[in-house]
Amino acid sequence: MYFNMVATIKTLYNKINLNKLGAVMRVTVEELQKNFITYLKLASTEDVIITRDDVEVARLSSHFEGIVHENLPLYGVGHKATYEEFLQLRHDSDRRYEYIDGDIYLLASPKVAHQYTVTQLLTMFSVYFDNGECLPFVAPFDIEVKRQSTEEKNMVQPDLMVICDLYQHVGEDDYYKGVPSLIVEVLSKRTQKKDLIFKLNLYMSCGVKEYWIVNPDNQEVMIYHFDNFNIKKYKTYKNDEKASSFIFTGLEIDLLKIFRTA
Repeated sequence: MYFNMVATIKTLYNKINLNKLGAVMRVTVEELQKNFITYLKLASTEDVIITRDDVEVARLSSHFEGIVHENLPLYGVGHKATYEEFLQLRHDSDRRYEYIDGDIYLLASPKVAHQYTVTQLLTMFSVYFDNGECLPFVAPFDIEVKRQSTEEKNMVQPDLMVICDLYQHVGEDDYYKGVPSLIVEVLSKRTQKKDLIFKLNLYMSCGVKEYWIVNPDNQEVMIYHFDNFNIKKYKTYKNDEKASSFIFTGLEIDLLKIFRTA
């Protein structure tokens, strides 16, 4: 085992030095799977080309429109990450990540339109939930959830959430261990697939009661009401309409006030 580790370190060292001399780093799928965390760190500053049978199949890069982005999982070459690998990556990095069904997603820095909408919604939610038992929170805020049918853990950072059982589910480490009653995700071009498909399915399956998908580009709000781990109702609001919660009576959001127009 010792000699294998030394050989691996030498191989990585040689590849890094070659890259500094102007050569593009190329690694096989098998090598990437064995040393994923190492290559992921390198990809934050330089390209790493992934090959299978000497043919390029993917690329790790901090700028390349490829697998190191919020819209596609970092494990994009047929290898699912374990929850322990995800936690190790988080521990070793200052970046923000989500873990959904074995895939790790890098969270990109949000743009102005996204943050404007989140801020407006938080302000309105704070007024509605003032002095109540439910509290609104915004990212970064880790939420660890399990699907109803499995014990496998997922970790997400919703843009905005409403928690009604905070004091019953705060651990000794001061992290929330429960499931939010309402979750809001504000779409961007990079996150549409994840938010519209993967997170919709995950939130429905883990006990979230209501899910808002807010689209600043189309200026629309889609609201899903979940019951018994299925979609009970859903409705889309647009233009000058007011979006209304299914589960919180009187919670209405004027769409004209939450989207940046200038």
